[in-house]
Amino acid sequence: MRDAKYLLAYIAPLSAFLGIYFGGIWSFGAVYVAFGIIPLLELVLPYSKENFAKEKEEKRSVILFFDVLLYLNVPILYAAILYYFITIEAGGLTTFETVGMTLNIGVLIGTIGINVAHELGHRTTKFEQFLSKMLLLSAMYMHFIIEHNRGHHKNVATPEDPASARLGESIYGFWFRSITQSYIGAWKLETQRLKRQGKAVISSENDMIWFQIIQVIYLLTVGAVFGWAMILYALAIALGGVILLETVNYIEHYGLSRKKLASGRYENVLPIHSWNSNHELGRIFLYELTRHSDHHFKATRKYQVLRHFEESPQLPLGYPASMLLALLPPVWFGYMNDKVKKYSKVIS
Repeated sequence: MRDAKYLLAYIAPLSAFLGIYFGGIWSFGAVYVAFGIIPLLELVLPYSKENFAKEKEEKRSVILFFDVLLYLNVPILYAAILYYFITIEAGGLTTFETVGMTLNIGVLIGTIGINVAHELGHRTTKFEQFLSKMLLLSAMYMHFIIEHNRGHHKNVATPEDPASARLGESIYGFWFRSITQSYIGAWKLETQRLKRQGKAVISSENDMIWFQIIQVIYLLTVGAVFGWAMILYALAIALGGVILLETVNYIEHYGLSRKKLASGRYENVLPIHSWNSNHELGRIFLYELTRHSDHHFKATRKYQVLRHFEESPQLPLGYPASMLLALLPPVWFGYMNDKVKKYSKVIS
């Protein structure tokens, strides 16, 4: 019964549906939950450093319940997007409602879309990889599965990684750098893979080419069914999801760096190279993404068994509150820069 707590993650899509249904002030739905209710509750609720014993961890790793919770997000997300398109097409909305519903679905694409895609993208089965790509399609960010798995996890906390924020870098500059360089990086990684295998870069073997084709087909389908203007709305909700992802990326590795060894290579990725958060609600709603230190230490470890490490740097606030703080660079720098410097001295 204790594991049923992860069902709370479905409050996010429920709030998104209700936001569209009721409209008016409620149009922002999931935005209220993600950046209002959760940050406030995390200020007063306790957080847990508990880890599972190895034997229990092994048993939890194969429990189907945890996987099904992820799989269900695919039909739920696309049902929400469809409901959004139908509502926008019907018209009669105020500007406030249109903006609210767009941000509402954008948050959903970021949380149960890209975030769940991230978890499934590290799985090895073709079915789970397919579901990951389906979720990323809603954000027009299918290249993420290449750049994140083959680029970010290799280069995290180094200047070579576009998704690792530098000390003193504002979130707005980071958004541009991470979005553009991650896309370019995905093309480079796929080109390198094909060349190693002796295959032509411009061919049906190139996943990046397929991703562009699939995404264009998705947009054309939206336009053909709901009117060509709806393509702009599809892009708007996709951008909302991407901005949410990149804001998470920003706080997860801000200012942390791996040492460059005499050999010219960087030290191995350790739990000290990611900011961690044990705030319970954030852990539930983001399927333990907030225990990010262990995820980078062993990317194949499933979300339900991610561990806390005492040596990992801990965010003073939960993920949602930290994301809001990051939107105010002077406040964020004043809050975090000293923590980064003090922590760097401890581990050096």
